Amino acid sequence: MSINRKNPKVDEYLKNADKWKEEFEKLRKIALACDVDEEMKWNHPCYTFEGKNVVLIHGFKEYCAFLFHKGALLKDEQGILIQQTENVQSARQVRFTNVKEIVEREDVLKSYIHEAIEVEKAGLKVEKSNELTIPEELQRKFDEIPDLKSAFEQLTPGRQRAYILYFSKAKQSKTRESRIEKWKGHILAGKGLND
Repeated sequence: MSINRKNPKVDEYLKNADKWKEEFEKLRKIALACDVDEEMKWNHPCYTFEGKNVVLIHGFKEYCAFLFHKGALLKDEQGILIQQTENVQSARQVRFTNVKEIVEREDVLKSYIHEAIEVEKAGLKVEKSNELTIPEELQRKFDEIPDLKSAFEQLTPGRQRAYILYFSKAKQSKTRESRIEKWKGHILAGKGLND
């Protein structure tokens, strides 16, 4: 392990961890053995290679995980990578509920980190699917209010995607219509769901 690659912000993070402390420390040790730099990003320990995100440590209620930023490009010969949700296109997790699981997979995890570094060295990118179907209710609103359609088209692709996913998740047409009505002003103002 390369001592100079440790980040004092991660030391502080681990010191204050209420849950998964032992697991986080083991994951950190594994990551640092793989010639990566340690940073804090998104309030979590993140391991980078030449400034590119490789793997992140994070914890949830039921599990802690290594999150490989471009995990979709890894071979995953062990079949351990998990897609967090159907909307996550690039990142993949390896989940743990105790230190024993981490220890058992240490060599595999190191090989995955090395493969992720090779993905970065090669400059590979995940081809993201931008195929989203505009809900009928939104299309009707676009037909009714052309300025709404223009405003929507001016939004960033990420903001458009967030709206479409949010509107589409409603099971009933009436709910989709009310969501569109509620957020119409935001779209016209050029704002995203979280702005």
